This record gives sequence, C-alpha cells and structure tokens, in this order.
Amino acid sequence: MGDKLHLAPLDKGKLNKALDIGTGTGIWAIDFADENPECEVIGTDISPIQPSWVPPNLKFEIDDCTREWTFEPESFDYVHIRFLVGSIADWPALFKQAYRALKPGGYLESFEVSPAIMSDDGTVPETSALGQWGKFFEEGGRKMGRTFRVLDENLQRTSMEDAGFESITEWNNKAPIGNWPKDEVKKEIGEWAQLTLLSDIEGYVLFMANVMSTWSREEIHIYAAQLRREIRSGKLHGYYRQRAVWGQKPLKTEA
Repeated sequence: MGDKLHLAPLDKGKLNKALDIGTGTGIWAIDFADENPECEVIGTDISPIQPSWVPPNLKFEIDDCTREWTFEPESFDYVHIRFLVGSIADWPALFKQAYRALKPGGYLESFEVSPAIMSDDGTVPETSALGQWGKFFEEGGRKMGRTFRVLDENLQRTSMEDAGFESITEWNNKAPIGNWPKDEVKKEIGEWAQLTLLSDIEGYVLFMANVMSTWSREEIHIYAAQLRREIRSGKLHGYYRQRAVWGQKPLKTEA
C-alpha cells in the first residue's frame, strides 16, 4: 500500500465520520484523523492501550467488535478493519455489522495478513522452522475457534458479498522478511519486518503453545531458537501475504 492509509476510493469532500475497528495502539486512526481533519474518527478496541494526546477529531472507545455494535445504523461513511486475524470467530457476522453501520454509498475496507511464511525460490522448505510457522498458528486457531486462514479461505471477499457489498476490489502483496530483496524500498520493509518478528517470536510461540497445550517449555525454546537462527542466516527469501479488500454499500437499499 506504500504510504497510503487506505485503498478504498473515498470521497474526501463527503467524508464526515469514520470508524476504525480493532484500533490497537491507535496509530492508523491518528494518522487518518490528521489526514482528514474535517472527519470525525472513532477507534475501538478491547484493550485501553491508546494514547491520550490525539487529534481533536479523534476519540477512542473500549468496545468488543464481536458483540452487537451499539452505533446508530447508517452513521458512518467509512469503516476500517485491520489485523483481526486470529481474533474473530464469525467473519460474516462482523461484516454484516459494518454494513449496518455504514451509510448508503459508504465503504468497508479490511486489511489482513497470513501468518504463513513462504518463498518463491524454495529457500523456505515446509520442513524448516519458518515453514512450520503458519501451520503452528493454523492449529492454534482451530483450537480457539478463531481462524488464522482468513486469506486462504477468502473470508474478506466472501463475507463482504454475503453482507451485501458491491464493487468489491482487492489488493494482494508479498511482504518480505529480511534484506534479501534487490529493490531498496522492499529491502527496508523486509529489515523492519525481520526486526519485528525477532522481537515478538518468544511471545507468539509461548501464547500459541499454551493454547495447544502440547509443547513442553523446552520444546518451545528450541523452536524459537530455530526460528531466530533461520531468520538471521540471511539464506531464506521468505515473505508473508497481505490482502486489502474493500467494498461499497449500495447507494439504494431495499426497504
């Protein structure tokens, strides 16, 4: 997506109210509010980890998007959903709530990633620790009842279709891990992705291993060490998939 905050073709002149579901630290909502000062922006999350110093047109609310939304029907021009993979049990229900909250002509945009790490040149074999990373999450997701296979199951598009959205469009990307790409921009992106993954490995592995309850503490540390070693080797040309899907609520809806 480059430096774009969204891909949906928003009419900035008619953008009065936007909703960011699963806002997390609030960084996207803050940037969007700064970019659209005339638009009222609301960011929701179940965790109160957002800063208090924010643009005047932005407010954060503690809310669980998997429960019934309390927003007025047809009150938003844009609903943004990002990084909820592994957190949602019923994707069609989530998108139906977004449809209800949007004004006719409003847009829903969903950005998600796949935890599976792969390569196009065979440098990330399925037997490697990195090659097993996605399967590790898939198994944990099945046990939790909250899938990590959002991209593989095409849940963004099909859930939008089920909800009634039109003009559904998607953007797909391979995000590198490491500095192996020749393109300088992708190389920098890959370096940041590698640093993030290295810093988060232990937490991710501990969490998912606890969910599955099948690994000993020693096995957890061994697997995490294997992951670090493979990532730092520089020999694996790995990437993970990203997908943005957006659709428009029809301008005229049936009564």
